Order: sequence, then structure tokens, then C-alpha cells
Amino acid sequence: MFTYTRQMNAREKGDKILNFYQAKRRMPSYREMLKIFGFRSTNAVHKLVEKLINAGFLSRDRSGHLLPGAGWGQVRVLGLVEAGFPTMAEETDLDTLSLDDWLIEKKESTYLLRVKGDSMIGASIREGDMVLVEKTERARPGDIVVAMVDGEWTMKYLREKRGARYLEPANPDFSPIFPRETLSIIAIVKAVIRKYS
Repeated sequence: MFTYTRQMNAREKGDKILNFYQAKRRMPSYREMLKIFGFRSTNAVHKLVEKLINAGFLSRDRSGHLLPGAGWGQVRVLGLVEAGFPTMAEETDLDTLSLDDWLIEKKESTYLLRVKGDSMIGASIREGDMVLVEKTERARPGDIVVAMVDGEWTMKYLREKRGARYLEPANPDFSPIFPRETLSIIAIVKAVIRKYS
């Protein structure tokens, strides 16, 4: 019971730092952590930081700066649910899963874009969705890409016909785009993120 309580306290303190990080897009300084936790000395902050590093909530880069640790962003994987005929989904802890680790392979070249328009609805990408894209100039036919075509940005399927590349929407109301001059692949779409509520 004592160990469980200590872990909950570490998680709650880690969550306070996470809230600061999400609001400011940076980690708090030691002085800011004094205020966040109501500590009176930076020694108490040093001890807390070491505990949070050991618990996996924080880490350090090569320069010693604090970073979010692997313990952040993890969600429990409870079990399986049928997508066909309805059955009871049993709550069984299978593992924990970091969405960052699952979705992002190259963090330094990955970013989010908000979707505008409905040219990709056939690929289940709708206006207002967020797409997780990985910056790269390499793409294969069939990939959904972010590209610049004759100076205009768009997101479509990359297609190839007789050695010539073009872009194809996933909506029959839109026509394929054949570049007049240039077609540059900027990124490929790795995931679609949609909030239902």
C-alpha cells in the first residue's frame, strides 16, 4: 500500500509538470517548480526531479536539460473489441502503449497538419481531422502525400502512370492533378487523428 501511494504521488507531480509543458511548450525551470509544488528549497526540487527521472516521467538530453520521459503519454491497452458483431469487451490489462512511440518513428521530422476540404473523404480523412505526417521526399505510389504541385500545396494519393507521377483525390467529385511543371513530395501521411467528442 505504501509503494502504491508513492507512485500515485509521483504520477500526480509528473502530471503537474506535464500540464505546464502542454501550456507553455517547454519544461518548467527549477525556480518555476518551486512555485508549482510549493517547495521552499531547490534541493527539494532536485530530489523530486531525480525521483521522476527514475519513475520514467522525466529524462535528460545530452546537455542535461529536462525532457518528457517515456512514462508520459502512455495509455493502458485493456483488451480487444469486435468491430463486427457486438460482444462483451473484457477489461484485461494487456500492456501500456505510448501513442508517440506507436505513431511516431522519426520525432524530429514528424508534425501535425489540420485538414481543410473533403477531397480525401474516401480515405476516411475529413475536414477538421489532424494528420500526422513525416517529412520526406521519398514516397511510393499509393502513399498519401503532402505535396507541392505547380506552387500549390495539397494532400492526395501519389500515383504513377508510364513513369509520370500525379496526384489522385479520394473523392469522385475531384479530378486527378497532373503537374504542368513541378511536383515535389514534402511528407507522407502516417496517421489520421479525429476527436469524436
